[in-house]
Amino acid sequence: MDWRYPRHIAHRCGGALAPENTLAGIRLAARLCFRAVEFDVMLSADGVPVLIHDATLARTTDGSGCVAETSLARLCHLDAGVKHHPAFAGEPLATLEQALTVCHALGLSANIEIKPATGHEAETGAVVAKYAAQRRSAATLLFSSFSEPALSAAREVAENLPRALLVDEIPPDWQERLRQLECFALHCAARHLRIAQAAEVVASGFPLACYTVNRPEEATRLFAAGVSAIFTDRLDLFEPGKSSLSQ
Repeated sequence: MDWRYPRHIAHRCGGALAPENTLAGIRLAARLCFRAVEFDVMLSADGVPVLIHDATLARTTDGSGCVAETSLARLCHLDAGVKHHPAFAGEPLATLEQALTVCHALGLSANIEIKPATGHEAETGAVVAKYAAQRRSAATLLFSSFSEPALSAAREVAENLPRALLVDEIPPDWQERLRQLECFALHCAARHLRIAQAAEVVASGFPLACYTVNRPEEATRLFAAGVSAIFTDRLDLFEPGKSSLSQ
């Protein structure tokens, strides 16, 4: 398996410093010496994986309506930057293929969060995994998702690409769920993580990564507890170039 966790991963590409889930964010993360980015992917109406977090377009673009009901041709004409800051006006909504190409060019690993629209869980997992597997040489990849059907479908299509289960709070049956999905790691919300839980996960041999960590002192506490990596919006507060790879 190629994936190894860097200590710091840029959340939604560029965190708070760039429009989320954009190529501009990926480029900014690379300039700030991050070794990996995380971004959200769902399908357009015509089944093409695109980078966006919400099921609807209004919060992060100048468009409206549902992503799953909008064609790629229309999505590609939206502005995904202007709502973050006028300096990013004209930044396009990116496809997964474009994002992986940029990651490869910049030497970045990519955590692809499969973010299916309701009712499209298995389809999204399968399509995203197929796209990623076909472009495997483009970047070092990890799939993650809150959706177990999406992860299961991704496993069927691209069994050799690593997967992580995303949860808010760590459930009592976390080990069983990881094994059923053949996930190699667990991602959880830092705000809910207890030190005893971290110790249990680490002792079981599974890497543990936490989102969203925006204070260096919190990151220090988590690393001391055995957490492999943190996802952060505050790319300006960390020095990832000085950190080592975890697992």
